[in-house]
This record gives sequence, C-alpha cells and structure tokens, in this order.
Amino acid sequence: MTHVVTLVSNPLRPALDAALLAEIAGMLPRSGTPFWLDDGSAADIFFTPPSADESGLRGLTAALHADLAQTPIDVIVQPVAHRRKKLFVADMDSTMIGQECLDELADYIDMKPVFSKITEAAMQGEIAFEPALRQRIELLAGLDIAVIDTILAERITLTPGGRMLVATMRAHGAVTALVSSGLTLFTQPIAARLGFDRAYGNVLIVEDGKFSGRVTEPVLGHAAKRETLEQLRNEYGFVREETLAVGDGANDLDMLGAAGLGVAFHGKPVVAAAAHARIEHGDLTALLYAQGFSRKEFCTQL
Repeated sequence: MTHVVTLVSNPLRPALDAALLAEIAGMLPRSGTPFWLDDGSAADIFFTPPSADESGLRGLTAALHADLAQTPIDVIVQPVAHRRKKLFVADMDSTMIGQECLDELADYIDMKPVFSKITEAAMQGEIAFEPALRQRIELLAGLDIAVIDTILAERITLTPGGRMLVATMRAHGAVTALVSSGLTLFTQPIAARLGFDRAYGNVLIVEDGKFSGRVTEPVLGHAAKRETLEQLRNEYGFVREETLAVGDGANDLDMLGAAGLGVAFHGKPVVAAAAHARIEHGDLTALLYAQGFSRKEFCTQL
C-alpha cells in the first residue's frame, strides 16, 4: 500500500476505538487492517488511493476531517515513502513553547496589549512580519537585558511532547533545528532545554546592557525560515520528502510549504488551511505518530 492515514488524539484523553478505526478504514480505498501505535491514542491505516496527486489527497483529508468533526481526533494523510524524516525544523513561539516571548517581555513594561495586537496581526498574515518585529523591538528600547533570564525562568513553558519529539528524532539519526523569528537570547537557551542540534533567530543589538530597540539586519522572517530549511537540507544532502516542519503563524507558511510534511500545530486559520496537515487536539508527539513511531519507541532523552 502506498499511503497511510494516521489518527491521533490527545494522549491524556484517548478518543480512538476499534469501531471508529473500522469506520475510517471503510472510507479508504484498498485499505488494510488498522494498526495501533498507542492504544486509544494513535493508529495507522494503510491504503492505496486511485490517484496520488496533491489535490486528491487534500480532498480525502477534508472528507476525513468532516467525518471526524465531532471528535477530538487529528488526521494526517501522506505517502508511505520517506515517512520517517531526516530533518526536523520547528518554530518556537506558540509551537515548541506555549508563549510569545516578545509579548512576555512587553508585559514587564505594561505594553502587552499593544504587543499582542501587533503579534496576532502578524501571525494571522494581516501585516508583514518583518516590520512588525522591528516595531515591537523598538518599543522595548531601554529595557535591561537581565530581564531575559527572568522571563525564561518564570514565564516560559515547554509544549507537552516537545522534548520527547526532539529526543526520539535525534535518537533515530535526524537533524533538528529550532528556527524562530524571535531573539537568539531566547532561541538558544530554549533550544538547549528541548535538545535541538541547532538554533536560529534574530540578533538583538545590545548597548550598555540594555535593549537598543534594534536587531541585526536582515530580519529572520518568513523567507529566511524557508531558506534555512533549504540550506540545512542541502548541507546534509536530504531530499524535500525527508524533511518535516512545524509552526503556527503566517510567517511559517513558506517553511511549511518547503517541507516534505509541513504541519500546523494549533495554527492560525490561514496556516491550518494551507499546511499539509494540522494538529489541533494532540500534543507534539503527534509528529512522531505521523512518522510511524509507536509509543514504545519514544525516547525521553538522548
């Protein structure tokens, strides 16, 4: 069989059962027997579609989403070939962590409502990301750089499943990179906490221990995220189908589109609509199930 449907629910609230799997299998052409990746939480159903073109697969995915609309289950449809990825590139804010770092900084100077409005407009694709970043950084001018450590210690939480996702992929030979339009002052320590091989971000210009209100140009935005993925792919000699990317905002769209599997994780509507797959109910281990890993294969650390 040439393709696979992976069904995933939140591991804390399993929502799959044999009857539902049988129902979904009945919707798929030339399908096999459902295979549990984690009882109640994740399962594969292999099948062979009459046509493997992208529009046909998107139509099938839409039909499955419609059938499962009243259940907290995510659906990933993809070819079996190159299913296990060799390169993983991830967004940081609201993807690998639960916060927007700049918004948390803004809260320290009582400007979070202003920042959040700009951030949301940029993530929805309503305004260009690069000028939105410059605007927010300018508003932080004069802030003591030491506040970064406070934010990291007191306000940043890792998204459930993230460490396990990175550790498992690295244990199986994948290269992992955190590629963020945020500041390297955040991306580097957060990447270390999550276990990423590499971290990329925008470099803040610091003057006398304080925010200058500027970042080093050019700004790492939507185009640079895609370019970083492509550079890493070329550096290691991977083909596009061997790459996985995840993000939530409009500035991730180019990166997601350039990957073999681009996943919107609790993504904004414009991102969820464009991505190859979307995760709305599961945690980040859904990206391991999407690659065919069973729960018993997950790693907690390298």
